[in-house]
Amino acid sequence: MKILVVNAGSSSLKYQLLDMTDESVIAKGNCDRIGIGGHISHKTGDGRKIEQDCDFPTHTEAFEKLVEVLTTGEGKVLDSMSEVSAVGHRIVQGAEVFKETCIATDEVIDKIDELAELAPVHNHPHALALRACKAVLPEGVPQVVVFDTAFHSTMPRKAYLYGLPYECYKDLHVRKYGFHGTSHRFVSAELAKLMGKKPEELKIVSCHLGNGSSITAVDGGKSVDTTMGFTPLDGLIMGTRCGSVDPSAIDFVEKKKGFTPDEMTSYMNKKSGFLGISGVSSDNRDISKAAEEGNERCKMVNEMFTYEIKKYIGGYAAAMGGLDAVLFTGGIGENDAPTRANSCEGLEFLGIKIDPEKNKVRGEVCKISTDDSKVQVWVVPTNEELLIARDTLAIVEKM
Repeated sequence: MKILVVNAGSSSLKYQLLDMTDESVIAKGNCDRIGIGGHISHKTGDGRKIEQDCDFPTHTEAFEKLVEVLTTGEGKVLDSMSEVSAVGHRIVQGAEVFKETCIATDEVIDKIDELAELAPVHNHPHALALRACKAVLPEGVPQVVVFDTAFHSTMPRKAYLYGLPYECYKDLHVRKYGFHGTSHRFVSAELAKLMGKKPEELKIVSCHLGNGSSITAVDGGKSVDTTMGFTPLDGLIMGTRCGSVDPSAIDFVEKKKGFTPDEMTSYMNKKSGFLGISGVSSDNRDISKAAEEGNERCKMVNEMFTYEIKKYIGGYAAAMGGLDAVLFTGGIGENDAPTRANSCEGLEFLGIKIDPEKNKVRGEVCKISTDDSKVQVWVVPTNEELLIARDTLAIVEKM
């Protein structure tokens, strides 16, 4: 069975085609600059590559190009799209409406679009991609939607409610939703296998660190708290996002700079975080290099980032009443040894000890804690596309 996994953004459409007999990647790529030109990057499992400028007025044209490169020319891997058994889509916001993976009926797609107010950058493009996919693929090919927020639907109300008047939750649906759920679900389940345990037996702090970062407390295989909130802006300082800030400071800056609310939102989402503090870059690699060369503002970024990670590890251990393992994943979590080491430094009182030699690993599964560490610390590479494909396969097999 071959499954196509799609992750649509406002101006992009990333994809992977997987053979589920061995979970291998047949091809993957990205259609970007949708609405402002168009470009496709396509790579097959056997190493063939295609880079081509295109015309993508909408997601439909991007899907048509995706079909073209998969079935014709130098990047061909299919004789026709009828070989695709199903399509799995990553959806950022399911709110309290969608708490598990499901088939994308017309009604489901419409509801995803209705939730765009809660995720304006993501949900409408997701709906566009679902409709475009339906228009382009052979009739009868099922589409499945996997929600980033679904994993966090197990959070208790004491974790997801804010201290705003209750009417804000009841009438406006303002609450913590959490994101990166697909990644946290995948890596926490993988870690349980690596430790030879059932997920129900473990208390895990999962640290997904990248340009966007979030930390989740996973107790017994379920999310009980997470750092991202009503939107992905909350929690840790990130590449261009400010993370948690006193709301009154936001109001103060907005008035002083003469920003509109939309301009202030953009300021916090796109010009803050690593970029705003350092003045150098939003990329952790650039920040670390500059810090090593003596840039004080970049040193501050590293210190702020790892200090916040450390606080959440300790806080979530307290919230769960114990801790069996900490895992690091995402672009920074999987590849940056100093971030992992500094985030765990000083947590020996929790039973966390990092082995400096083991911690030199990059992008590979590895236990990086010492043999006598009471809490195990692991690097576990994430694979959201594979989890989406597995979910899609499970749904299709029940049909």
